[in-house]
Order: sequence, then C-alpha cells, then structure tokens
Amino acid sequence: MQASSMEASNSSIALEISHVATPGLPVLLLGSSLALLAVFLVYFYAPFWSLRTVPGPPTRFPIGHLHLLAKNGPDVFRAIAKEYGPIFRFHMGRQPLVIVANAELCKEVGIKKFKDIRNRSTPPPNVGTLHQDALFLTRDSTWSSMRNMVIPLYQPARLAGLIPTMQSYVDALVDNIAGCPDQDCIPFCQLSLCMAIDIIGKTAFGIEFGLSRKAADAAGDDGGGDGGGDDDVKEFLREYKKSMEFIKMDLSSSLSTIMGLFLPCVQTPCKRLLRRVPGTADYKMDQNERRLCRRIDAIIAGRRRDREARRRGDAGDGAALDFIAALLDARESGGGGHGGFALEDRHVRALAYEHLIAGTKTTAFTVSSVVYLVSCHPRVEERLLREIDGFAPRGRVPGADELHAGLPYLDQVIKEAMRFHLGTYVWLAPGVLARDAAQFPEPEEFKPERFAAEAAEERARHPYAHIPFGIGPRACVGHRFALQQVKLAAVSLYRRYVFRHSPAMESPLQFDFDLVLAFRHGVKLRAIKRTNT
Repeated sequence: MQASSMEASNSSIALEISHVATPGLPVLLLGSSLALLAVFLVYFYAPFWSLRTVPGPPTRFPIGHLHLLAKNGPDVFRAIAKEYGPIFRFHMGRQPLVIVANAELCKEVGIKKFKDIRNRSTPPPNVGTLHQDALFLTRDSTWSSMRNMVIPLYQPARLAGLIPTMQSYVDALVDNIAGCPDQDCIPFCQLSLCMAIDIIGKTAFGIEFGLSRKAADAAGDDGGGDGGGDDDVKEFLREYKKSMEFIKMDLSSSLSTIMGLFLPCVQTPCKRLLRRVPGTADYKMDQNERRLCRRIDAIIAGRRRDREARRRGDAGDGAALDFIAALLDARESGGGGHGGFALEDRHVRALAYEHLIAGTKTTAFTVSSVVYLVSCHPRVEERLLREIDGFAPRGRVPGADELHAGLPYLDQVIKEAMRFHLGTYVWLAPGVLARDAAQFPEPEEFKPERFAAEAAEERARHPYAHIPFGIGPRACVGHRFALQQVKLAAVSLYRRYVFRHSPAMESPLQFDFDLVLAFRHGVKLRAIKRTNT
C-alpha cells in the first residue's frame, strides 16, 4: 500500500512538474525571437546611429528612402535638399549616405579633404569583378597607381590623333539621319548611341562594331542591336546590353542584390550560392559576365598579336591609337607599374569595358540633350549656327585647338545642356548644384550665355557650382575625350541640318534614372536640311 501510495505521489509530482515546465517552451521561443529581432534591429540601424544628427526625411523600414527615389526620380536629391538643406542623409536600404549639395562643401570634400575621403562608397551589390577592377571602383593605392598610368593616354596630342576616327562615325550619323525614311520622326537618341558605341569600339577596342552602317534600319533596337556582320561582335554587343540591364538596382534585380540592400552581410554568400543555380538572375549575370570577359580577353590577345606584328614591321608603322593597345604599350614599356601596382590583363579588360559603359550612353545623352534644347530655343540656334558657319569652311573638319578654344558659344551651349539635363550620378549631387538659383538665376531657363566669360553671372558663380564630370582627382579622366565627340557631332549636324520637335515626341519628356540619366522613350526630331550653306 505504501509503495503504491508513493508511486502515485511521484506520478502526481511528475505531472505537476510537466505541467509547470510546459509553458516555458513558448516563453523560450518568444524570448529567442525577441532577442534575434533585437540583434537584427541593432545591426540594421547601427550605420544610422553615427549619422543621426545629419538631417534627412523619415525612413521606411526596411527600404530607407528608396520610395522617394521611385517617387521623384532624378529630382530626388533636389527635393530633399530644398527641405533639409545642403547636407542630408539618404538611405539605400540599410546603408545611409551623406549627400553634399553645396559648391563650397563639394570643394571641401572633393579637393581639400581628398586625402581623408579618397575612396568612393562601397561598390553596389550588383556589380561584378569586371566593374570592380576598373578605375571607377578601385580604391586607395591601386586607384592612384592606375589613374597615374591612365591619365597620359588622354593627353591633348593623342586625343587630336583620334579626330579622324571620331569624325568618320559623326559623318555616318549625319548620313543615317539623311537616310531615315521619315524625316519628321528621327529616332535621334538611338542614332547618336550607335555613333557613340562605334567610336568606343574603334578607339578603345580597336575593332569595328558596325552599328552605324545599318543604324537607320535598326534604330528601334536601342542602339544595342546586331550591327556589323561579325557574329562575335554581335554577341559581344548583345552581352554588353544585358550587362547594363543587370546593373539596375530595383525590385527586378537579382535576389542577392535586393538582399544586399537590407542585409549586406549575407549578400556575398547569397550571390555565391545563387550564381550556381541555373535559372536565377545571379546565375544569368555571372554567365553573361564570364562570356564578356572571354570576348574581351580574345580582343586583348588580338591587340597583343598586332603589337608584335608592328614591332616586327609587318603591320604598318607608328603607335596604335586604340586604348587597349596603348595600355599594353604602357605595360610593356614599364609604365604599367606604379607604387607596387602591376597592370594585369584583368585590369586592361576592366578599363576597356569601363570605356564602353562610361563613354557611350553619356555621350549619346549629351548630344541628344544639346539638339533637343537648341531646337526649342530659336535665338540660341541662330547664334550657334552663326558661329559654326563662320569659324571655318563647311568641308573642313575642325582641329583640336579649334574644338578646344575656337567655338566659345558651342562650349556654352554644351555646358548649359549638361547643367539642364545632368547625366552623371555621384553622391556629391551635382544635379542639385546645377539647379541652385543662387548660382544659376532662373535655373529652369535654357540660357547658354550664362557661361560666357564676360557674363556677370559667370564671374559671380562659385567655380565648383558646375561639375558635370566630377571634382578633384576622382573627376572623370576622359572628359576631354567625351567633349571632343560632342563638339564634332554638333558642328557636323548643324552644318547640314536644323531640328524641330517631332509631333510623335512626348511632352514633357520622361526620364529613367539609373547609372546615368536617360530619356525614357528617346528624343524624336524633325530634320530640316539647310539650303543656304
């Protein structure tokens, strides 16, 4: 009886203990969940804490200020600066960025404090090694050594030697305009992009892309179509176009890119995993980059063989003008090593590809902006035509000195077009500076004369209020190369045509905001042939 009673008692105690212990499991799970949430919130908001005193609009968890980018597009920084002042925070998901939108402060950051702030922000989560090995995203001593090696390739004498090549594609642009079946609806953005890509193909890669030959027929293909007859060139251009689409940072991006905005610590392992899974965006991006690398490596090998042929005297004389050949020459002659940095094929590949990214859509956008804005300002057009008609006979191609200093009003028009539709995207917010009424009275008016050397507005303006190519040592090293193309195109176009807006063109224009600003549906113009020249 006693044993039975004790067993019953023990059973009762066990049931009581079990009954008491059971509620502890949900409490433990709840506590663990709250602890994990607290750790995540601390991780997510840690970058914000050190910048909490910098003004900025309220954020939305977990996207930060990306909703403002979707709402305001290219004017997002301008809208924020108007309310919060020239220094403000902008959150890309978890990562806060300090945006500077004041000319004097830009000078402070870009020049005076350059030794302390010499690197660009962390590379975006959607770029691969093909982009990170080039000049734009390299850091510290690697960047300075690479820059010191690249800058001599943009000396005035070498750029002057590129004028005949550039002019041949400018002439093709003019011919393609003449050959368009509908002169009341010229797809100008596409045609100018074909020109810009062909110029980079010849001057950077030393090969003929051939887009301009059939540009009028393929204009609806956004300038990235199947120009030329070589299958390798077609595939290369197709892969280049895909790579530009992969760079976009929106909800259509790869999963690893989206994860990188909110949880940067898992972005790299997520990308490494997903790029091995066929069908995922990361896999497609990785495969496309591998194909691009192989094709560019093949071009580099070809340029190296050409260099050996030149050395033996089998292929003409003189130095090759294309960028890849010049880089190889610099490396072989000992100019590819600075401060312990050795230029490798992967750097040559990345630098050449950076030319294709940085020197095509930006140039096409600038040329299109100039023609679009001049076409709706008759007074500006009249003065520009007078300068172009008067500086040299129509058939003569302007020389380097004339392009640099002989067309002052064209300089003013280009500067004003770049101020009006600024195409670059950097955290110093030059687009906000360019619309600052204190620096540019009547900022919404297209007034090239504001850049005239004798203008009171130009003399009073801060020297760093207009920085379309950046500022300080990190400024675009190829800006003279780009301006030379734009000026050659403008001179040739206005010698033969004036332009008016096509009835088929949207009004007002809509823009896409990506690596560079772009016209969403292009610029469509009427081409009117001049009869008095």
